[in-house]
Amino acid sequence: MKKRTLWMAAVALMGCVQMNAQDVKLNGVLNNNRYDDGEQMKSEYLGWNAELGKAVFLVDNGLYTMTWNGTALTTPTKEPAVDKADVKGDSAKELWASTFNLMYGNSGAVYVDGKVWTVMSRDESSTTDEELFAVRKWDAKTGELLSGREDYYPKSANLESAGMSFNPKDGKVYGLFYLTAQALSDEITGDPNYFVDEDDETGGTDAGYCLCAIDLETMKVTPITPGLYYYNFVTFAINSDGRAFALTSGGTNGAEGDDGKMYDINGKRTGAQLCEFDLETGLMLTKAVEATDPATGETYTEQVNIYDEGTGYCSQYRRQSACFAKSNPNKMLWNGYYNSGKGINEWGSWGTLPDKEWRTNGKYDTALYEVDITTGEATRLSKIDNRCTFACLWADGDDCSDGWQPDETTGIRTMDNLTISPSDDCYDLSGRKIAKSSNGQMPKGLYIVGGRKVVVK
Repeated sequence: MKKRTLWMAAVALMGCVQMNAQDVKLNGVLNNNRYDDGEQMKSEYLGWNAELGKAVFLVDNGLYTMTWNGTALTTPTKEPAVDKADVKGDSAKELWASTFNLMYGNSGAVYVDGKVWTVMSRDESSTTDEELFAVRKWDAKTGELLSGREDYYPKSANLESAGMSFNPKDGKVYGLFYLTAQALSDEITGDPNYFVDEDDETGGTDAGYCLCAIDLETMKVTPITPGLYYYNFVTFAINSDGRAFALTSGGTNGAEGDDGKMYDINGKRTGAQLCEFDLETGLMLTKAVEATDPATGETYTEQVNIYDEGTGYCSQYRRQSACFAKSNPNKMLWNGYYNSGKGINEWGSWGTLPDKEWRTNGKYDTALYEVDITTGEATRLSKIDNRCTFACLWADGDDCSDGWQPDETTGIRTMDNLTISPSDDCYDLSGRKIAKSSNGQMPKGLYIVGGRKVVVK
């Protein structure tokens, strides 16, 4: 096994309040759900349509919406709705309603300015000759399959992701993609702390997550991270400040406190962990801490996650999603799981709980959480009816990509020195606000001031 600390914690340092009680409408691509009888993603046969030359089904798949009003969360409902009486007998409407069966993002999905891209993987045991990714582009309001077709890509395209998100700072889409058969760079394998595993016997390849940019026109994935991460990432989202965040899956390795959150033996929150990434280097943000080798007693410096504690809630390694409302860049909304699906069973021991008792035992129960990116702590807002999960989420009318236009004032300006006036704010390239010096003069570096990039020589 590779030495994980090399790239999971190797990056140069960079510099629980609930949402306001106002309606927040969330839209998403339904990925899965479970009813009381345990059935998933139901469908209803409408009959054979001779004009279309195909059988027609009404399906659960599609675009859904739910609203959080500060107190309660509405049941996710299909939008646009499909009315059986209105659809049946109209070939165009039957085709539209039946096509939702293709809106499935089991390998990820992303919303960008009124359109949705879904990525569905098919394995070698399916009707295809090899594993393929089916990519489909949809109108996020009408649910129409744009261009009326889907495109297929081979496994080598590496389109499986923990999540994708639009960055309003440069107009690009990024994601945490799971790369297979990935050759590690000499920068990694040449490190004296690197050690070989069995993957190297088959050509020096490995598999793990990598921060990448993706071109939605060609679906070409361009890796940014020089190595691979071996965390089980379950979400990825970028806020209006251009800062990128992900959550890892977290188990039930802690005791539940009075607040319903989980804590380890040291009293720190555990569970799913929030991480932040530098979009330019692809590296996770870390900080230096002093550690002691228990065997030798020697002290050394170690790079660790900038967040000292977990979210406080466990979550399974299953398809999940997260997003930011443009108006609230400090709070990430997360469609996660209520717990790990385990608990005290009828025999009094810890184990997997029966599916059909989910309303009381919470197995695979999903919830809407709010994650404070200043602390990494989450707040559970509400359970989600029918245990719905989403391949992607976005805030209706409040997404960073809505109506986005490139800022023509962001050309780089080079200066010998820079003095910031009291009325101006200064940011680094990730969109993080920088504290000004007392005299307003800034040291050498690259900044964003007044929407323009400035290089101080």
